[in-house]
Amino acid sequence: MEMQRQRQQKTVIFVSVASLQIISCLAADPKSTSSSKKAFAVVCTLLGLIIFVLLSVFLFKWWQKKKREDQQARLLRLFEEDDDLEVELGLRD
Repeated sequence: MEMQRQRQQKTVIFVSVASLQIISCLAADPKSTSSSKKAFAVVCTLLGLIIFVLLSVFLFKWWQKKKREDQQARLLRLFEEDDDLEVELGLRD
């Protein structure tokens, strides 16, 4: 749990630093050449791809967690129903 939180913090820091770097590049040279425009497009594309992948991984992990919680709740309900059945049959007080 702690490692996941640290990984998320590192990811947020990385994305923040990358965004600030892009903003500073844009502000530094208003007369950008075609090569810098291409570089900017590549950086934006990579940053977008990284964000998409991280978001996908986060959503997948979140979905797995919810699915696991639902399965555990279903299992607990199954055993609760068995306990009620035993009480009704007089096998247990």
